[in-house]
Amino acid sequence: MNNNPTALTVALSKGKLLAGTESLFRRAGLPFPDGEGRKLVASMDGLRFLFVKDMDVPTYVEYGVADCGVVGRDVLLETASDVYEPLDLGFGRCRLVLARPSNAGDYRRASTVRVATKYPRLTAAFFLERGLSAEVVRLAGSVELAPGLGLADCIVDVVETGRTLAENGLTAVEEVAASTARLIVNRASYHARRAEVFGLVETLRGVTA
Repeated sequence: MNNNPTALTVALSKGKLLAGTESLFRRAGLPFPDGEGRKLVASMDGLRFLFVKDMDVPTYVEYGVADCGVVGRDVLLETASDVYEPLDLGFGRCRLVLARPSNAGDYRRASTVRVATKYPRLTAAFFLERGLSAEVVRLAGSVELAPGLGLADCIVDVVETGRTLAENGLTAVEEVAASTARLIVNRASYHARRAEVFGLVETLRGVTA
């Protein structure tokens, strides 16, 4: 559990949700570390912030290193972490989609589809539910390059505007999941620090309504 019992610890993604999280906290009148020279751990006004990779946020919260966290629903679905999810924060809206080259045939007719993705668990489940055979190739980034370089037949990745897909000759053919930023809470903290957690939830709820 959090080794500093006086501060409510919040795990935040260093990635695409960070700007939206900072804006939300500041609109709510909550403390937030300045961006320039930001440390990986920072404490101020009763809150302790951990800045970690997006896929690691649920792990820090689930294991109690952080009491709360802000993370995308796409990451929650991929990690399947055992945490409470009391609030949809409403920003960071995007879609997780299956995309393939614009001139490619129907992927459902192939005996086995090779799919590149940062979301192997969700991707495998998506194809299994449709009774399709898929070989999942896990990549950490630049997933859109995979079909053009012959690494995969298609990809599963997050899109906001679709521009990056179009620039790489790809077309979204199915939505796997929709995503927004979510506030998550450690199960033990939800009960042991109920007043503080509820205070944070209600303060953020007030600016997301």
